[in-house]
Amino acid sequence: MEIKRIPAFALSSRIIPNVDDGLREQLQVPPFIKSLALITSTSDDVGYTALDEATKMAAVEVIYAKSFYAGAAHSSGPLSGEFLGILGGATPSEVKSGLEVAVQMINEGPTFYAVDEEAHHAYYAHTISRTGTYLSKVAGIKPGEPLAYLIAPPLEAILGLDAALKAADVRLCVFYGPPTETNFGGGLLTGSQSSCAAAAEAFANMVKKIALSPHSSF
Repeated sequence: MEIKRIPAFALSSRIIPNVDDGLREQLQVPPFIKSLALITSTSDDVGYTALDEATKMAAVEVIYAKSFYAGAAHSSGPLSGEFLGILGGATPSEVKSGLEVAVQMINEGPTFYAVDEEAHHAYYAHTISRTGTYLSKVAGIKPGEPLAYLIAPPLEAILGLDAALKAADVRLCVFYGPPTETNFGGGLLTGSQSSCAAAAEAFANMVKKIALSPHSSF
């Protein structure tokens, strides 16, 4: 089976040097944060991963991160994609640094892979060797601990998680029960870096097996 990479793209990005107090209140921005950086992406899971990477490389934190309903194929506008992320920092230069990391990560980093030529049957199985402040908080682990970030269509996600948990010494931290906003499912698993990598591989292999034989019982 030939696996096809599905590139992700940062569709838009802007900086607010000094956020208005009314918007600050609605977004629940901490007092020490004065500047915001906004970004949209064609892939929500790639976007979440990119925001986490930004927290490791710049003095920023994630203020807002949301997926859009039905995914990029049904987006509300040409620059919407399926994700909006907002980074916050004390100065414009700090959020600019974080934004640059996020944009590069989205465009060049880990992404979804397809198991069919049309790129409709896809999965995300990425091992994060060292988490930043964002995904570690989401997963309830310490910053710097590894994560396996695993996402697939509904049935594939459930069977894939089962295979991943059985294949390595990992723990399920977050379960994204299908349907999510983009109608996928999956979870975040933690363990050693090698265990997370083994879990991600088992997850991906299960998705491929299901694609080859959708109705096989055993």
